[in-house]
Amino acid sequence: MYRLNKRAFEILATEVQKCSSDGEIGKTECLIVMKRLEQLRREKGHPANVDELRDTVVDVFPQFSEKAIKQAAKANQSPAIFSKIRWAAILVTTVTGVVWVVNLPYPMIRWPIAKTAPILLLPSFISMDRNYRGAVNYVEQADQLINKATSQADIERGAEKNKEAQKYLDNLPVWFLGYYPQAYCRFFSCTWKFTFDEFEDARRRVARMDAKVFQEKNAFTLLAEAENALGVAKQQYEQAKNAQEQQQAIASMQVALDTLEQIPKETLAGKTAQTKLVAYDRDFSKVTHNITGNSQTASLIEAAKVFALQAAQVSQNPPHPAEKWQQAEKLWVEAIERLQKIRVEEPNYLEAQKLLAAYQSNLGDVQSRKQAESESKQALNEANRRIQRLVAYPPTDRNQFKGELMGIIKELKTVKPGTSAYAEAQQLLISAQRLQQ
Repeated sequence: MYRLNKRAFEILATEVQKCSSDGEIGKTECLIVMKRLEQLRREKGHPANVDELRDTVVDVFPQFSEKAIKQAAKANQSPAIFSKIRWAAILVTTVTGVVWVVNLPYPMIRWPIAKTAPILLLPSFISMDRNYRGAVNYVEQADQLINKATSQADIERGAEKNKEAQKYLDNLPVWFLGYYPQAYCRFFSCTWKFTFDEFEDARRRVARMDAKVFQEKNAFTLLAEAENALGVAKQQYEQAKNAQEQQQAIASMQVALDTLEQIPKETLAGKTAQTKLVAYDRDFSKVTHNITGNSQTASLIEAAKVFALQAAQVSQNPPHPAEKWQQAEKLWVEAIERLQKIRVEEPNYLEAQKLLAAYQSNLGDVQSRKQAESESKQALNEANRRIQRLVAYPPTDRNQFKGELMGIIKELKTVKPGTSAYAEAQQLLISAQRLQQ
């Protein structure tokens, strides 16, 4: 290697021409520096650096450009370094390409290389060993998690392991089955000894587990949907405002329970569903028992309301004769008797007690009105009888007449307001009071 290459020489020569003058002295100086540079071009050794190039020119041309010196030094060093890098890159690329080609997954390429130069297949051997280990490990892990699962998380984790096992199996070339690279395995302790039947068995296991994961996921989806529907139905039942809404909620519960029954029992979700069905069926039985009790008590309450409505209609627009009040009284009694049939432990007992209290209060009012009507009618009849007697046999004594009249007035005043006899009694009372005057 020469100490000054062509590119660096050209950079320095160009700057020398710029620095030299046109006179004889300038030409002599230029010639001296150029001879020095020529000498560096002919000398062999390490490339001249910045200091050496500077010492070559600055004693003659103190004004020589420092930038040109550095540029020439850089040009003087770069080609050799880049050349090494380039050739190294070419060599590495070539070797890599050759190794890549001979490790292609084609038997027609690998078999001849395996017999003549197996060391070139080292990347394939490493990959095969790693893929074999990965396939075995992940198949066993997937089998444990899927076939002996205790929760949905195990199924999901097993599905991930199964996918990894499938990936490692796919990376194992079929051509290597039964092949044992002795040279490689002597140093690296190979663990594989796969036969074609074992390879196919592993792939079948992975496929079966993949199908089982699919079934388990579908079963868990049905389980989640059924439990969600059951929860919604229970909430609807609790918020139901009438018997019809309760019946609709119970029908939704039955559909959800039927869905739980249909989940395949051999799946983990099916086993979970069967366990939960015991509690769900118990709760459903309680609900249906309650709805039966609700239906009976609801019928009694509705019947009581019908009698109460009739009683209220009979009692409208008083005053009424005692017979009509007695009719209303019987209707209220019928309503009360039906409410009294509802026991404490039966549903809707509280509602029945509220109605019972109101109906008994109404019955008391009707009975009071009936009694007032009877007493007032009796008082009016007695007053009319005495009036008729007074008219038929008037006393001759003035004081006796007034006494009889006072008795009639007193009798008329006992007639109570709100009765059918009250209006007539008031008219008679006014007439009697006028006669009294």
